[in-house]
Amino acid sequence: MVIASIKKMNKTFKNLICLLKNKLFGLVVSNRRGQSIAEFAVVTAMMSTFVSTAAPRLSSLMEEGKSQKSIQEIDKLVMQAKTFYENTAKHEGRGRLPGQDKFDMKVGSYADTTEAFNDLRIYDSYSNVSISSKWVSVFDNQNGDLFQMDQVTPDLDDEGNIQCNNCPKLREAGHVEWYNLFNKSMLESPFQDGHYIYVVIPGSGSGESFVAPRIIIADAENPMDLHKILDL
Repeated sequence: MVIASIKKMNKTFKNLICLLKNKLFGLVVSNRRGQSIAEFAVVTAMMSTFVSTAAPRLSSLMEEGKSQKSIQEIDKLVMQAKTFYENTAKHEGRGRLPGQDKFDMKVGSYADTTEAFNDLRIYDSYSNVSISSKWVSVFDNQNGDLFQMDQVTPDLDDEGNIQCNNCPKLREAGHVEWYNLFNKSMLESPFQDGHYIYVVIPGSGSGESFVAPRIIIADAENPMDLHKILDL
């Protein structure tokens, strides 16, 4: 809907500019024949007024179009995350989300949903470093000074202590798993400074008390408004 409005307004804008230019050219020719310059001034003023009033509206529509496109891309990421969870449940015995070593391990810095939601309410730009540092890049760590580096947690640390008990042996770093889900390609935000990021809230329990992990995917351009949540 927004994209259609942008195209329609663009066409109208171009048509009116063309019409005013033709009118202006006609007045210039007429003025050479000695006619009044008043009409010339009127048309010039009309062009100036039109540009000053139409340009902001066009700009606003373009931003809305980018937001709409970004949400569509986030929807694709959410659907692939769901597919990944279902496939790992089938092949590994317990579903997990991209970037997770195991269903009950977090991706990013949030151990519970409340903390993540509280941050989302004020997270309106990637430039909020204190919050950005809690998130992970979907496809790669292109902004190392902002987002976390995703990596596979070793089963054992250097001293032989267990770090990832019963984790799948063939798991890969999150951004690699995302690349594989999109056939070795990546989705790009329509915003110049946009970048897709995510966190996974760990699952817990077993049997009837089992709670599935939850993933939040956002565009770093404005995570507060541009995000989706997958509840499994």
